[in-house]
Amino acid sequence: MENNVAFTIPAWVPEGAQRYLAHTETGQSIRDIARSAGCHASTILRQIRRIEMRRDDPLVDAALQTLAEAHFSDTAQQSCTFPAAQEDDLAAAEEKFNREAMRVLRRLCETGSVLAVAEEMDKAVVVRDAGDSGTTRTAVVDCKTAQALALKDWITCDNPGRISRYRISTSGRAALSQLVAEAENKARNRNDFGLAEAQAPFQPASSLAQVGAAKTERPRRIRYSAAESPLIALARRRDRDGKPFLDEALVRAGERLREDFELAQIGPQVAQNWDHFLTAGGRGGFGAGVKDGRGSSDARDRVERALSDLGPGLSDVALRCCCYLEGLELAEKRMGWSARSGKIVLRIALQRLKRHYESQAEKSRMIG
Repeated sequence: MENNVAFTIPAWVPEGAQRYLAHTETGQSIRDIARSAGCHASTILRQIRRIEMRRDDPLVDAALQTLAEAHFSDTAQQSCTFPAAQEDDLAAAEEKFNREAMRVLRRLCETGSVLAVAEEMDKAVVVRDAGDSGTTRTAVVDCKTAQALALKDWITCDNPGRISRYRISTSGRAALSQLVAEAENKARNRNDFGLAEAQAPFQPASSLAQVGAAKTERPRRIRYSAAESPLIALARRRDRDGKPFLDEALVRAGERLREDFELAQIGPQVAQNWDHFLTAGGRGGFGAGVKDGRGSSDARDRVERALSDLGPGLSDVALRCCCYLEGLELAEKRMGWSARSGKIVLRIALQRLKRHYESQAEKSRMIG
């Protein structure tokens, strides 16, 4: 039974949770599970007790309930597919989950970031403490993804409540490093064998942000530290006068563009392609009239207006660094700029972006 359980549920489910579900949902004895796993019964017992104690965590409890309903209910058994099809589906689901987990964990690595989960909501958000200026929302996360991260112990919550706040754990940081390395190796192998085709610059598992890329362009790679975005890194630098290279207002402008960009991608089938704003590389065919995705049309329009207002060059660096999270070195290389020129152009783009949002706010006040 142990092999069947591992075969039918997603590969990302921890081994202890698989055995817990086998015991609680199918009635399989601890000794039978231990015999199938080739270990002592006390090992299985400790794993099951540990999972049971973690059910006070709302995300862990919800994850186990979801897995039980999806893979152990009578309906799930009746809708069982052929093994070959199951293997393909589970492999694809694991790859998508890894991409989404990498996106969320990157954001949680930023200083002051937490994942906020409210009861009976199907979306969670990553927010970052911006000091005196309040908090900034940096990512939108499907609750099923948040449940998986909690079940894998990659995020933890000290005080669960009506609104629970999760932080990245030590094991989550280690997992992020491994996921980034695996993604880089896969991209490198595709390039080595001449199989590199179009790769979406931002493509998490639950399709929150699947953006088309040109088929002739090499896959986008993120070279900056996984613990921060390019804007956060630049905000810590000082200019000749000792002032921050990017002040908080410019960082907020970039994060606002990023937030709208993510909100515009929400939906299971998203056809947006923003590459027509790029002055180098492939260009997509996205226009304001494209409504194939289920993302927020208001957010999509806000991104379109902001990038159009920036114009060629500035929209390019803003899209790459703020939305695609490309490092400056990679952005400079893609655009054919000289070394260390990207940060200057990025600051100019953020200044223009800040003025754009200020003018939009002024127009809203006048209309109101």
